Amino acid sequence: MAKEDIANLRREIDALDAELLSLVNRRAALAQRIGALKEGAQAYRPEREAEILRRVAADNPGPLSGAGVAAVFREVISACRALEETIRVAYLGPEGTFSEQALLRQFGSTIESLPCATIDEVFRAVETGATRYAVAPVENSAEGAVGRTLDLLLSTPKQICAEVVLRVHHHAMTRGGTLDGVRRVYSHAQSFAQCDRWLARNLPNAERVPVSSNAEAARRAAGEDGVCAIGPEIAAQRYGLSVVAANIEDEPNNRTRFIVLGDEAPAPSGRDGTSLVMSAPNRPGAVHALLTPFAKHGVSMSRLESRPMRIGKWEYYFFVDLDGHRSDAAVAAALKELAELAPFIKVLGSYPLAAAA
Repeated sequence: MAKEDIANLRREIDALDAELLSLVNRRAALAQRIGALKEGAQAYRPEREAEILRRVAADNPGPLSGAGVAAVFREVISACRALEETIRVAYLGPEGTFSEQALLRQFGSTIESLPCATIDEVFRAVETGATRYAVAPVENSAEGAVGRTLDLLLSTPKQICAEVVLRVHHHAMTRGGTLDGVRRVYSHAQSFAQCDRWLARNLPNAERVPVSSNAEAARRAAGEDGVCAIGPEIAAQRYGLSVVAANIEDEPNNRTRFIVLGDEAPAPSGRDGTSLVMSAPNRPGAVHALLTPFAKHGVSMSRLESRPMRIGKWEYYFFVDLDGHRSDAAVAAALKELAELAPFIKVLGSYPLAAAA
């Protein structure tokens, strides 16, 4: 009886799969029609994609998780977008890093990706037109801001058009699928710091060897016996390793935020953020005066970060993240007043806020 029940259920699944295939292709055909009507306009619309993913998450009755539903629809969107245009995106490589994971989370897998050796190369790729978009890390909840990204945002002509927030999960991975006999561990220095307690408990005598990236750690572990690598699951997949211990990070709420750079100025999506950088005159109370327009118009700040101007006068740039789109009445009014007060101001972009990781 159980075998008959399973066979019946599988036939029902097969019928549903046929329906899904038909529906997905109907959606793709509509996407093609929209692409034709755009007359060459860019296919990637971050605000539209954010609206879709939020809607399906809100309408999801289960049993699939919200993250599972989002992953399915993200790939459907990616495949449909590719019918309009195959886009190319630069990211901080090599393959198998958290940056690649962020890239796939934002764009799906139906794209062309370009791994770059440095953040400078990531910016250069999108600025020269080698790629249409770029993904760069901007801050980590445990380690703070990525200073080089902030410095490059000052001069780039590109805008922030989206953000991605990843929960950072580290995994121990080996070629043989076991920790027995491990005498050396490869990883990035930050990953060692973030997994210190697990390493002390499980591999107290193993040599810790810092390398340039978690992907490089996985690459080395794939070619050596008695070696363990620490990094994201995607690194194990890329280099054929087995995960022997998952989620070994000391801080379970550790997250990294990435930005997407491009030419777009996304329209409001209903849940947006705005990033800007400004300078303050070198006098008492200057920073307080610059923040007053936000309080006056009820605009919330989610982040304030200072960076030295590097002109030898102990002066600083201030990077600010706001809640709301630059076209929102309150944000627009605050920015207008701020422009009259700040010696320098640059709006880096308004974009859909990332879903909670």
